[in-house]
Amino acid sequence: MRTFIIVIDSFGIGAMPDAYKWHDEGSNTFLHIENTVHPYLPNLTKLGLKDIDGIKIPHTSDVIGNYGRMFERSNGKDTLTGHYEMMGIIQKRPNPTFPNGFPEDLMKKIESATGYQFLGNEVASGTEIIQRLGEEHIKTGKPIVYTSADSVLQIAAHVDIVPLDKLYDLCKQIRALTAKGKYNVARVIARPFAGEVGAFYRTEDRHDFSLLPPKKSVLDKMKKKGYDVISIGKINDVFCGQGITESIPTKNNTEGLNAIIETTKRDFNGIVFANLCDTDMLYGHRNNVEGYGKALEQIDEAIPTIIDNLNRNDILIVTADHGCDPSTASTDHSREYVPILVYGKNLKNNVNLRTLFGFDQLGRAILDIYKVKKYKYSFLRKLIKYTK
Repeated sequence: MRTFIIVIDSFGIGAMPDAYKWHDEGSNTFLHIENTVHPYLPNLTKLGLKDIDGIKIPHTSDVIGNYGRMFERSNGKDTLTGHYEMMGIIQKRPNPTFPNGFPEDLMKKIESATGYQFLGNEVASGTEIIQRLGEEHIKTGKPIVYTSADSVLQIAAHVDIVPLDKLYDLCKQIRALTAKGKYNVARVIARPFAGEVGAFYRTEDRHDFSLLPPKKSVLDKMKKKGYDVISIGKINDVFCGQGITESIPTKNNTEGLNAIIETTKRDFNGIVFANLCDTDMLYGHRNNVEGYGKALEQIDEAIPTIIDNLNRNDILIVTADHGCDPSTASTDHSREYVPILVYGKNLKNNVNLRTLFGFDQLGRAILDIYKVKKYKYSFLRKLIKYTK
């Protein structure tokens, strides 16, 4: 049996009840995109996207999938938190954030260990800060350090000043310095850029250096039982390779969708866990509603090919890890419910799963369906038409 889990990064579907704690009241990534640019999403609609509680957009399509939304139990709204919870790791204590930049003692520690001095050290948009500080970076050779509302330490450097291998080594050093203690930032991110003064642009060679998962995840348990666990995109980085049997790196959604389709043609027994990050990285954080809509259309166009390549017992699951509403003034992630769309030729259809309490309901269902650990009330068990 093969299961394909596709995470549309930041594709939230409405503010959660506690969104006010993150100043995310009123956020609804999908609905605001739908109402603004009306993306053409016939295939996601057939899977049930527009029938989810809280969305309920009229349409005439026959629903072939099953649909619902998931409530995040963890204390956070970022990539690490969302993916961890999907795979059974609940984080009650959020990783530290740095709304005033990184503390002086931490920066001194980093500078002493790496031999670099840095520019910036502020909360900023990555595209904006390279335009503002890029010229000084080129003149001085000092990398740019910045953060966001998430637990991230990002290092931007021009590829002609700090080559990729050196930038990655620098981030690895910083990762080691911030892996524990009070400054255990969730992700250190390499942000290479290129171009000329006034026209700098980020390249597709971003690399995330995450904290080690705090405990064994669903991926580890699947791997231990001998199942294939194939990661596509940044999944391998998120889990630091733990629980992964094969990693397929990608630079954008085009590569990611192609990789997913190629895996549907392969013979394996286990799961494909894929992240499609353009929606978040290129459009959500840049408040680009139109671009986000077009990225959704690209994903939608690939769905029929993926479905056609499924075997009788295969399962397709489409979900997200958090929100990032491009229609709001904020450029940060938003605390939102995420969709869960489930299709299989041996599954029921048009079942409203309502609200699943916890992204970890996904991981539980995977363990249950593969008989790694029994969960009597897993949503996948309820969707199977026939038992053998």
